[in-house]
Amino acid sequence: MLTMDALADGVAAFLGEEPADVVALSMGGYLALALWERHPQVVRSLVFMDTKAEADTDEGRAGRQAMAESVVANGAASLVEPMTDALLAPDAGLWAKARLRTMIEDTPVETIVAALNGMAARPDRTPLLASIDVPSLVVVGDQDRLIPVTQAEAMAEALPGGSLVVVEDAGHLPPIEQPAAVNGVLARFLER
Repeated sequence: MLTMDALADGVAAFLGEEPADVVALSMGGYLALALWERHPQVVRSLVFMDTKAEADTDEGRAGRQAMAESVVANGAASLVEPMTDALLAPDAGLWAKARLRTMIEDTPVETIVAALNGMAARPDRTPLLASIDVPSLVVVGDQDRLIPVTQAEAMAEALPGGSLVVVEDAGHLPPIEQPAAVNGVLARFLER
């Protein structure tokens, strides 16, 4: 299992002693919260993109388990259609769909299963948000079906000094769907 704590420890070891600007998308946000909790000294700023602090619900854990069983039985390619529908805006472009397909199909099945198990096992880190005292930003796609804008707004409000940017015409993967807009948002935040 790829626990968020183990991944955070690995990132902290990689970063060493120099604080970094951490930009985290989806599962990366779960890792970034674990990184802040376990190794805040390596974090200079945080961008949470299409993610949340809450743990999975029982229904969410069951869904991850079903997805893990499906990918073991049917291979990574079996996730392409359901993940495309879940992760991309309904009118996402052909390149975004192609990029997501390649990412899914190039990921080993055991990595997918380990990641699903790690996400399902993560704790609720909502109380941790109030302790984040570095510059922080929440970014969300306006058509994200997994992390609705209202949930991203609540996360931004829970962060001391946090702010929110909504990326238009994007689902759960704005860097793939609207890369120029996301690059602009990140450039403005990092230039602060």
